[in-house]
Formats: sequence, structure tokens, C-alpha cells
Amino acid sequence: MLQKSNPLAVFLTLLAIFFSPSLFASTGENIDLTSHFIGYAAVFCFTLAYIVVMLEDLLHMRKSKPVLVAAGIIWAMIGYYYMQHGMPHQAEAAFRHNLLEYAELFFFLLVAMTYINAMEERQLFDALRAWMVNKGFTLRFIFWLTGILAFFISPIADNLTTALLMCAIVMKVGGSNKKFIALACINIVVAANAGGAFSPFGDITTLMVWQKGMVNFGEFFALFLPSAVNFLVPAFIMSFFISNEVAKGDGEVIVTKRGGLRIVGLFLLTIALAVSAHSFLGMPPVLGMMSGLGLLQFFAFFLRRTHKSYYAHAIHSSKDELEHERLRGLGDGAPFDIFNKVAKAEWDTLLFFYGVVICVGGLGFIGYLGLVSEAMYTNWDPTYANVTIGVLSAVVDNIPVMFAVLSMEPDMSHGQWLLVTLTAGVGGSLLSIGSAAGVALMGQARGIYTFGAHLKWTPVIALGYVASILVHLWINKSLF
Repeated sequence: MLQKSNPLAVFLTLLAIFFSPSLFASTGENIDLTSHFIGYAAVFCFTLAYIVVMLEDLLHMRKSKPVLVAAGIIWAMIGYYYMQHGMPHQAEAAFRHNLLEYAELFFFLLVAMTYINAMEERQLFDALRAWMVNKGFTLRFIFWLTGILAFFISPIADNLTTALLMCAIVMKVGGSNKKFIALACINIVVAANAGGAFSPFGDITTLMVWQKGMVNFGEFFALFLPSAVNFLVPAFIMSFFISNEVAKGDGEVIVTKRGGLRIVGLFLLTIALAVSAHSFLGMPPVLGMMSGLGLLQFFAFFLRRTHKSYYAHAIHSSKDELEHERLRGLGDGAPFDIFNKVAKAEWDTLLFFYGVVICVGGLGFIGYLGLVSEAMYTNWDPTYANVTIGVLSAVVDNIPVMFAVLSMEPDMSHGQWLLVTLTAGVGGSLLSIGSAAGVALMGQARGIYTFGAHLKWTPVIALGYVASILVHLWINKSLF
């Protein structure tokens, strides 16, 4: 460790940094602070912040607050130490590097959230829910249908939104049947997390892996079968505990608002633009996403300009009195506002993500990620390390876990990068607190879907976890 009392060492270090071509890519190898008070204080701050995050439901405090403060404290300590040693630019460059990584992911997620909010406002999800509730399906069929839909919707919409939509359906159908609701919620969490693992858009962790360039867009689909196994094994076992009674609907009919399906089409086009920007132009995917946001803004402008004339013509053409009232209500309502959809993005999640990226980046700059990488990916077999990462993500949110792995950049094959993508995505299903979907459903189905209710089925979910890993090692062995 460099001591302030050694001016020769300071001079030599500064000289080495000055002539180093990798100054702005530094990861903190020049000064190891892992055994310094600042290193211990940084670990303490992050740990304390994360304990507060895990107690979010008890404290009723949004999870972004503690990590934002912890990020500021960690980098303030780093900045002070480097300033005292005459090396402020190195710490600044490292912070800017982490900030740039976050900025790319931030804008990508903001666009995706805006599209999802636009679809929700156009009542696409409500219409799907009403259709399923009123079809007269059996509870077991609803159990399977919500799980399958969660598995296939989450790769496009994020797993949190998907889980909330499916939970609303089972809450409506289940009524007072708490056993059905609890099992269906567990199934939805597992399915949404599994579905999000084989798509760059299904989870923040898969998006991070894709944007970092560790796995190409098309390579994610090699995880489809392992992800399906992860969902199907526990679902098959749990389905035997669901009754076959017919679900009762409430007769509610919801019609999607004007432009809903076209917004879905624009969202798919935006995804195609993001993939094309990365695959064919060598540009960050966020370029395509922001271009897609521009297209949505143009469409929002069209909806606003034609709002009154469209409904006036529709009312004049309609001959049904009830339809008249419905159209008149829509026409008198506020026109589509794109910035209202931006404002309704999950800002707490986005700010939490900032705090996590900056905190973990600070710990990496101090030198802790190098120690962890040495312990896990040098002393252990990468397969065991990646399986452990998945189990760890059931206790600690998978975002900091995956960001830490990406920051370490261990030398692994494509098969191993796919494995850690899979385990970090589906490992959170082992506990209800292990994923955003699980935490959200504990709030939505409060008192029914609980930590204890999920824990009873953890051994069954673990079977699916192990089976998915074995399937991946088998069918994708050529990638290792």
C-alpha cells in the first residue's frame, strides 16, 4: 500500500500513471485500499445500505435512498484519499467510467419502461386480464396459462411488469382461495425470472451482459431450453396441488384504447433497432432504443393532434347509445401524453441501479473485486463459481452480483458466461426476496404470498435450478 510519508513512492507511482496508456481504463490496481481504513469503511457503508434495502417492506423506505447515500460516501472517501496523494484525475476517470456504463443502461431501461407504461395506459394488459378471467377456465388451467404467459412475455416486457400483470389475474380468479393464489404467485415468479434469462430484454442482468459484449444477441437463445426446464420442473410438481374447479369471472369487458396495438408494433421495431445498432453498426444498443423513443414521440404527437376529430367522427358514426357514452368519455379525456409515460417510469429502480453500479464500481476500484475474482474464478472451477453466483442472487439482489462479475471480467468461455447469465437470472427464484418480481408480488398479494409460503416450495424450485444447469451443460457443451 502507498503511504503518504513516502514521497519517492508517490513520485514513482505518478510517473507510472502519467506514462500508462490505460489510465482511463484503470480499475484501481495502482493503489490497493483493501486493507486500509477507507476500504473497510466502504464495505461497511455498502453492507449497511444493503441491509436497509432488504428491510424495505418493514421500513417503508424506497430502496434507492440508502444506496445513493452509500455511493456518495464511498467515492467521497476514494476522492479524498487520491487527492491527498496528488492523484485526483485517476479517481475521477474511474468514476466517469462507471457513470458512463450506468448512463447507457439507464436510457435503455427508461425507453423500455416508457413503452410498457404506454401499453398499460392504452389498457392492453387490462384487456388481456379481463379476457382470461371471463373465459371460465379451471384453476389448474389458469395456473399453467399465467405461468406460460409469464415465461413468454417477460423476455419482451421485463419480468417485474409481467409478474404484476399475471398476479392481478390470479388474484381476480382466486378470490378467497389463498392456497391457489400462493402457488400461482410462486409459479409466476419462477416463470417470469426463467423467461427473462434467455433474452437481453428480460432482466437488467441480461441487459448488462449484452451491453458489455460478453454474449451476443442471438447467443442468449441457447438458454431457452434450460430456462424452460427451470420453469417446468417446479410448475409440474406444484400443479398437482391445484384443484380443477372452474374459475368464476365478473363479466368485466375492457376495450383497448386507440393506438394500443400500434404501440406494440413500435416497441418491437424499437427492439429491432437496438439489436441492429449493436450487431450491424457496432454501436451501443441504446442508440436504437432512443431512436425508438423518438418514433413513439412522433406517434404520440399524431394521437394528440387527431384526438378530438377521431372521437367526434366515431361518435357520429356509432348508432349504439352505450357506445356513444363510452366514446364520449374517451373523447373528453386527456389525449395521449408521452412525457406522462416517461414520468411514470420506475424511478426508484433506476436510481437504485445507479447507486448499486457506483457502489460496486467503487469497491472494485478499491480492489475488492480483484480479491473476489481471485478467490472464486482462479481457485474454484468456473462452473462451481457461477452456480454459487446464482445461489447468492437469491439472498442479495442479482443486479450488484452480476455487475460485480462483469467488473471482474474473469476469463471464461461463452458457455460459462451463458451459465452465469442463467444462474443470476433464475437463482433469485429460490427465495421470494431474491428477485424484483418476488418482492413486488409479496406486496400485491400481501398476507397470501409471503416469504414463508415461498420457502416451503424452495426445494422444488431448487430441483428446477439444478435441472436447468445440467441441461445447459449438456446441450451447450460445445460452447465450453
